[in-house]
Amino acid sequence: MFDFHMHSIVSFDGHNTPEEMAQAAVAAGLQEICFTDHMDADPAGIYTDFHFSFEEYAAAYDHLQIPGLTIRRGMEFGLLEDNQAMLTECLQKRKFDFVIGSIHFVDGEDVYFEPFWQGKTVFEAERLYLEDMLLCLQKHEDFDVLGHLTYLSKSPAHPTHTPIPYEAHKTLVDEILRTLVKKEKGLEINTSGVDRCGDFLPSAAYLQRFKELGGRIVTMGSDAHTSDRVGQYHREAAALLKDIFGYVCTFADRKPIFHQL
Repeated sequence: MFDFHMHSIVSFDGHNTPEEMAQAAVAAGLQEICFTDHMDADPAGIYTDFHFSFEEYAAAYDHLQIPGLTIRRGMEFGLLEDNQAMLTECLQKRKFDFVIGSIHFVDGEDVYFEPFWQGKTVFEAERLYLEDMLLCLQKHEDFDVLGHLTYLSKSPAHPTHTPIPYEAHKTLVDEILRTLVKKEKGLEINTSGVDRCGDFLPSAAYLQRFKELGGRIVTMGSDAHTSDRVGQYHREAAALLKDIFGYVCTFADRKPIFHQL
């Protein structure tokens, strides 16, 4: 099994060393993992820039080997409407196996924290988040998979801690999924929402619709920032992907590899 979304101490918010994360993957029975440390820039300059050092990244991962475990090198890039040049620069600095494109900031606010939610209903916050996501996906080309489409749902500031319902935003979500299909990008099933909002990020309805619209590439990841969450709920996620797609993807050298389930 596979975990293609995790963060070690190379990320600003990681808590365990790469070796500890990799050993946890072995203990969880995983065959292959990908480290996807954060490369984000705060658009409003309110917070610290959330990006890793390429020198630290190389020192941490380029010679990391664990018997019985395939280790890939990736990054999670925070998509903004106008940071295409930043992504291009990152990709020129080193080769990656895999690039997740994610939405963390909307209108200069980190959607994980309370200030983003102030003055908005849950529906309004969801709508703003998804509208920004669509705009970013329309502008960007150099990522492989959209990470945790419904990430907003697991925010501790969410008033109801419930998943974003597909039907409430169907037209907008379909346009997001069509954009991924048109650009031949993939969709991640992120397991970090299961014990935070009660579902995968995104839920089965999104994955089913992605397939109906022609989506082919699907990956799975725990979004682990600590070693105890590596590979969490991966069996349940694999079972869902088996029912909908029959396979799951990994990446090597930015190319998808399809694994039958």
